[in-house]
Amino acid sequence: MFIELYYKPRATNARRERKIAIRAVFFNSRNLTKFVSHNTTNLMEIHIEKDARCAVVGHGSWATGIVKILTDSGQKVGWYVRNAEVLESLRSEGRNTRYLSDVEFDPAQIEPSGDINKVVGEADVVILAAPSAFLETFLEGLTVPLSDKFVISAIKGIVPGSYLSITEYLARRHGVSPAGIGVIGGPSHAEEVAMERLSYLTVACRNLDNARIMAYKLSAPYIRVAISNDIHGVEYAAILKNIYALSVGIAVALGYGDNFLSVLISNGAREMRRFLDGAFPCPRPCSEHATAAEAGHATAAETDSDSGINAANPCGERDTNTSAFLGDLLVTAYSPFSRNRRFGMMIGKGLHIKSAQMELGGVAEGLYATETVHHVNERHGIDMPIAQAVYDILYGGAQPSKTMRNLTNKLI
Repeated sequence: MFIELYYKPRATNARRERKIAIRAVFFNSRNLTKFVSHNTTNLMEIHIEKDARCAVVGHGSWATGIVKILTDSGQKVGWYVRNAEVLESLRSEGRNTRYLSDVEFDPAQIEPSGDINKVVGEADVVILAAPSAFLETFLEGLTVPLSDKFVISAIKGIVPGSYLSITEYLARRHGVSPAGIGVIGGPSHAEEVAMERLSYLTVACRNLDNARIMAYKLSAPYIRVAISNDIHGVEYAAILKNIYALSVGIAVALGYGDNFLSVLISNGAREMRRFLDGAFPCPRPCSEHATAAEAGHATAAETDSDSGINAANPCGERDTNTSAFLGDLLVTAYSPFSRNRRFGMMIGKGLHIKSAQMELGGVAEGLYATETVHHVNERHGIDMPIAQAVYDILYGGAQPSKTMRNLTNKLI
């Protein structure tokens, strides 16, 4: 299901992109093409061109990290910044003084603006990177249709109160076609991106050609990118891992040691797979695998010997041991940068949810994810003892120590 890509962004002789024969073009906006497919199982396709213009919505740590990745990959980025202080600092200093303040941007590569319609209107690809709790607020005042764009969610969370993932929200509330939606996942704390520590991302799109184009645009020297057509799998893995990181935080606060944490996390990984396979079966495998040159990229021979493409399980079953699944779970469960782990520790110490949120000073996506996964699982009845335990603590008033003690008898 995955194809690993290893690119050097400083290509010298990028070849011409592959021409795709289509019969009925009905929309072509600069660098985004929609066309009717004659395959009855796929009524519409949307193709991103290699020179598509990208915009980022959000001004927090992860949004800043994504803009850094894009600009370090040679892209010019439109940037919707809702906070006046951050907007001014970006314009005057080339820095986000509130988040990842050590990152310096080349003013020629970023176009920060407080006008969302200008930013979205001038873009072909819109990357959403605002916290899920504030996504609807960020999109207030938007009159430019998102359905005319290719929209990528870099948000690892749920729209609060809706029981919808971000891609589901985009489809239902903004009319974005499944063919026009993508997801960025993988173990990638913004703090390490800011320090240019090697990190791995996964881009999931229904059409792998689009994922390849976006992989190239995100391939900074310190970033490696995999592509997938498993949108729901990658998205919900990023949602679920926050729940399991929360459970780890609770366990740490209660005094459980590394031996137990390893059992808790390994059980969480199995629980994740059961939920994904039961609620969101893997999509049909893709049969086309374009080369880097076909996607408009330089091949290994044109750059360094360690560049190019390595195909890994491109047509197999969903592999939840890959970085987008197990890797993201591990880093969120163990890393000191993990908000969800820290939030869980506060809950384990007896803080109320609102007090923990205030002390955290940011959004713990696992709080909303726990309620939504519980709601979704009511339709499926999948065995999820860890997620249920976290739900009981956060929403059922259960005592953390007693709940965790009961959970220890359900793990293997």
